[in-house]
Amino acid sequence: LFKRVEREADCSRFVSRARVTKIGKPVKMGFAMLPSIALVLVVLATKALGFMPLSLSSRGIKPTPLVLNTMSEDASVQVEPSESSLTYNQTMANGANTAAFQPLSDKVALSTFDITGLDPASIEIVQMETTEVSKQAQDRMFVNMFRGSANYIANHRNTVAVYHIPGGLLDSNDPNLCRDLMNDIALTWLLGMKIVLVVGCRHQIDKRLKDRQTPNGLHVTDQNALRVVKEEAGYVRFEVERQLARALRLHGGTSKENNDGNVVSGNFYSAQPFGILNGVDYMYTGFVRRVEVDKIRQVHNGHDICLLTTLGVSPSGEVFNVDSESLAACVAGALGASKIIFFTEQNILVRSKDHGGQVQHLRVTDARNLLAYNEVEVEKRGIVQLGKKVIEQEPAVADVLRKVGYSNVALDAGVKRAHIIAPTHGSVLQELYTRDGSGTLISRDLYEGIRRATVDDISGICDLIQPLIQAGTLVDRPRARMEQEIDSYYVYTRENLVVACAQLKRFENSFAEIGCLVVSKDYRSQGRGDAMLGYLERICLKNNVKDVFVLSTQTMEWFVERGFDMVDVPRLPPSRQATYNWERNSKIYMKHIDGDRELDASELWWNR
Repeated sequence: LFKRVEREADCSRFVSRARVTKIGKPVKMGFAMLPSIALVLVVLATKALGFMPLSLSSRGIKPTPLVLNTMSEDASVQVEPSESSLTYNQTMANGANTAAFQPLSDKVALSTFDITGLDPASIEIVQMETTEVSKQAQDRMFVNMFRGSANYIANHRNTVAVYHIPGGLLDSNDPNLCRDLMNDIALTWLLGMKIVLVVGCRHQIDKRLKDRQTPNGLHVTDQNALRVVKEEAGYVRFEVERQLARALRLHGGTSKENNDGNVVSGNFYSAQPFGILNGVDYMYTGFVRRVEVDKIRQVHNGHDICLLTTLGVSPSGEVFNVDSESLAACVAGALGASKIIFFTEQNILVRSKDHGGQVQHLRVTDARNLLAYNEVEVEKRGIVQLGKKVIEQEPAVADVLRKVGYSNVALDAGVKRAHIIAPTHGSVLQELYTRDGSGTLISRDLYEGIRRATVDDISGICDLIQPLIQAGTLVDRPRARMEQEIDSYYVYTRENLVVACAQLKRFENSFAEIGCLVVSKDYRSQGRGDAMLGYLERICLKNNVKDVFVLSTQTMEWFVERGFDMVDVPRLPPSRQATYNWERNSKIYMKHIDGDRELDASELWWNR
C-alpha cells in the first residue's frame, strides 16, 4: 500500500512539472489521483487506531467494506472490515459540537426500543409546576366555553335549519371565507342539525347583466337573462357541492357507520310566474308554488344535506328564476324549521343610534316597525318590495333590510327564529352555540297577550290567586291594596280572560322583586309562566335593574330551574329587609341579569 502511494506521489510531481509547461491530459490525471491518495491516508489512520470504516443508514451505523480504486487499470486496494463495532456519540466541548468514536464490546447492541414506544426508564412522576398550573387555568376557559355550549348543542340536535348563502360569498377575494363557512356548516351538521342550503346567484348575474330592470327591488327575467341564470345557478351549485363535500368528509371522516354525509340537490320545489305587477311584466321571474316536504325529509333521514338553487320548474315544464331569500323563507316555513339563517355579503352590523352597540335581538313587531320606517313592504305572496328610500341607500343596507323582510315572512310561516349573520370567521358557531352570539336574532313575539294590568283586571287576578291564598302558598292581598298597587301588576290574557298574573316591585340599588306569579290550571305546562317571568325580566333589564329576587315557601325548585340562586336576608335591599316576615320564613332566591342574550337563551329552552 505504501509503494502504491509512493508511485502516485511520483505522478503528482510529474503533474506539477507539467503544469508549468503544458496544461493537458497529465494535469487531469494528476487531479484525479488526489481523492485516492486522501482515502488511502484515511484508511491508514483508522487502521493504526484500531478502527474500521463506517457507513450511515436510516437504521443506524453499520460497518461496510471499503474499496479504493485508482485511475490505473492494473491495481486496486480493498480493505476488509474488522470484527469490532463502533458507535457515534455527539458531545459538546467548549461550546462547540465535536464527534467522537467509541468502541463497543461485541455483547452490547444498539437500542431495540420501538421508535413509537416510550422507554419506561425515562418516565417520572413529579409535583406540578407553576407553568403547568397556569396552562390548566387557560384550559379552563375552553372547558367553561364548552360547558356553556352543551345546552345549545342538545337543543339544536335533530332540528331543521335553513341556511341562505348569497352568491357573492363564493366569489370573495378571500379564498378562505367560503371554505371556513362550509367547514362551520358541516360542523353544525355533525352536531345533529338537519340542514337545507339555499344558494343565490344574484351577484354573478349582476356582473354579467349590467342593465337589468329592478322595479321595487325585484328583477325582471327575460329569456336572455334566464339563460344567464341557468349558467350561474349551475356554477354556484357545483361550487357549493365541491366545498361542502370536502368539509363533510373532513368532519365526518371516511367511516361507513353513517358518518358520511352527501350533498343532495334536485327538484325539491315547484314554481309559478310572478306575473304582471303595477304594469310591469316580470316574465320568467317566479315564486315558490309548492315545497316537496316529504322528499326533503327523506334526504335528512339519510343523514344528507339538501341543496336548492333559484331555478324552479312549473308543472308545465317552464323554468322560473325565484328570489333566493324568498325561496329560503318558504322552504323554512313549509318544513317548520327551527331556524332560518341569512348571511350578508359584507361585514354589516345592525347598530343602535342610542347607545352605539350592536342590536342583538329584535322582536317580530320591532322588525315590522323597522321595515315600515324604511318603506319596505311585504307583498301578500311573501315577496319583499323595497321602496325608493331603500333603493337610494347603499346596496349593503338594502340587502340587510331585504333579509329582515324575509325573516318576517319566515316567522309568520311558523319558523321560530331568524338570524342575520356577517360572514366572519366562526360567526355561525358563535351565533348558534354561544350566549352572546355574533349577529342579529329576530324571534316571534312570545309575549303577545301580556300587558300591564288595569283596575278592571282585579277580579280576574283575585280568581287566580284566591285558591293559593287559601292553601297558604301566597300571602293574602286585600283588594283595596291591589287597587293602590295596580300599576305593578301584569296580566296574560287570552280572549279577554286573565290566564296568568304577576307583580313587579322595584327597590333601591337596582333591585326588583317578582311576586304573585300565578298561572291558571288550564294553561299550565304551556310556557305561560315562563313567558310572564321572561317579560318581567326584560322590563327590569330595560330599566337598568340587574338583580331580581323572589320569596317563596313552596315553588322554590321552579325558580332554581330558571337560574335563581338561594341567598340570605342580608342580600336583600335595606327597605325589603325591614319588611321581611320572619315568622313566615320564606326562602329568598335571586338572579342576576346580564343582558338580552341571556334572556334569549332562556326562551330557547322553554320554547323549543
